[in-house]
Amino acid sequence: MIDPNEDIDPDDGRDESLNERLDRNWAEILQELRVTQTGTQILTGFLLAIAFQTKFDSLTPFQTRIYLVLVIAAVATTALGLAPVNLHRGLFRKHKRLVVVRTAHIILRIMLVGVGVTLTGAVLLIFDVALGRSAAYIAAGGTFLMVILIATLPLALRMVSPKDTAVVGRHQAQ
Repeated sequence: MIDPNEDIDPDDGRDESLNERLDRNWAEILQELRVTQTGTQILTGFLLAIAFQTKFDSLTPFQTRIYLVLVIAAVATTALGLAPVNLHRGLFRKHKRLVVVRTAHIILRIMLVGVGVTLTGAVLLIFDVALGRSAAYIAAGGTFLMVILIATLPLALRMVSPKDTAVVGRHQAQ
């Protein structure tokens, strides 16, 4: 059974009901999806258009495989970005906001992994075509490292100062 109160912090300075908190969380997820969806849709469209360029036939087998993996990753990531909308539509007015918010949160996290894979792969492909395999591995490795650092930033910040948000909440409430 899901405990709807498990993530409530009584010291965060908010005086909101469960429904108000779920509405706020859903609104925040929608904002994050808007940003992520736009980027993934543009990148997916770009990748799909590459196959129709005249130079596409000159790709090496390695580049063709990377390209096809990128298309799958980009399309899957774009589809994941649409999944919370479908989830909301399917459960609208069914008193399932908690399920919608929690599931959308998980989908968004998976989507961000897809964005990282797609960005790293795109850098690998572009640098391989433009500068060669060694430069491609270095650039993709740097991109992968940056993606990992960005992904672990929230965990690092929680470990360094776990109560900063509660302090801010109390000061704003005064």
